[in-house]
Amino acid sequence: MEFLTAPEFWVALGQIIIIDILLGGDNAVVIALACRKLPPAQRTKGIIFGTAGAIILRVILIAFAMTLLNIPFLKFVGAILLVWIGVKLLAPDEDGHGDIQGSDRLLAAIKTIIVADLVMSVDNVIAIAGAAQNAGDHSMLLVVLGLLISIPIIVWGSQLVIKLMERFPLIITLGGMLLGWIAGGMLVTDPAFVNTEKWTWMPKLGTVGADGQAVISDTLYWTAHVAGALLVLAIGKLLASRRTGGGAQHG
Repeated sequence: MEFLTAPEFWVALGQIIIIDILLGGDNAVVIALACRKLPPAQRTKGIIFGTAGAIILRVILIAFAMTLLNIPFLKFVGAILLVWIGVKLLAPDEDGHGDIQGSDRLLAAIKTIIVADLVMSVDNVIAIAGAAQNAGDHSMLLVVLGLLISIPIIVWGSQLVIKLMERFPLIITLGGMLLGWIAGGMLVTDPAFVNTEKWTWMPKLGTVGADGQAVISDTLYWTAHVAGALLVLAIGKLLASRRTGGGAQHG
């Protein structure tokens, strides 16, 4: 139980909860849309069983993702995807949820929730796997704890979360930068950049420790994190300003 006193554990748990809440707003909307035609007596069951199925699937997906992150270049690709997801938070596309079908049958509504959540959870899975990657033996505990804490907030407090984000846009900006922060760490610890015995044609930024984790200098570690966060902020603000300018010209 010594890991419970380690600051790294709680920082990673906090990151996972923030990621879940920031990227889970759409999932709350999907749940509401899928269950909107159910009789009141079945609506709560639809929400509970649909969410439970989605959580189980997501834990399985994250377990696979964390294993796959040990394959060379996948962290590199994951880091690029995280930057893109972070940018989308800062400069979102104008798309709705009109294609989510409501159902008056409980099993059909549960199926809709699980399938839609599965499709929409790719960003969550990559981000959470990145946040938990350095927790070693306790990484899956972090993932499960983060989901158990954040899912009720998303499902039952989604309106409050959305209102807070609308009132304090800085929350979304910081969330996007957090994804960039994680992306920077993922990039420089990709096995292709730290395994000196393989892929010798690649530039090496560090080595692999006895525990199998990447070992890089503190300077590079923090610089990569900060650079990732600033990159998301810069691209996101640039795209947002261009869309605002374009909208003003067409208006």
